[in-house]
Amino acid sequence: MTVKIFHNPRCSKSRQTLALLEENGVSPVIREYLKDVPTFAELDQLLNILGLEPRELMRKKEAEYKIAGLNDETLSRDQLIEGMIANPKLIERPIVIKEGEARIGRPPENVLEIL
Repeated sequence: MTVKIFHNPRCSKSRQTLALLEENGVSPVIREYLKDVPTFAELDQLLNILGLEPRELMRKKEAEYKIAGLNDETLSRDQLIEGMIANPKLIERPIVIKEGEARIGRPPENVLEIL
């Protein structure tokens, strides 16, 4: 059983989620998505697993959201995914993935549903 976490060590929720996983005996594969940016295919698949549209996985309060023009309601799903790749800071975090299931760790306890 492989558990992966899209992690940002500077984010308190991400650190709390990682600690929660470890407290539950899980040693996840840690992916620092700001350094190792997901591909289009990876984000597309992740959105499908989560059952979300791109904007639902974006941090819309970040300045980059408006600066990059991602608040444009006419953008397609593909354009929004490309926007997340170009601005990975906008990807909501942390995300924990296990065997075709995923949860966003907000709150961190959400991830316990798939362990």
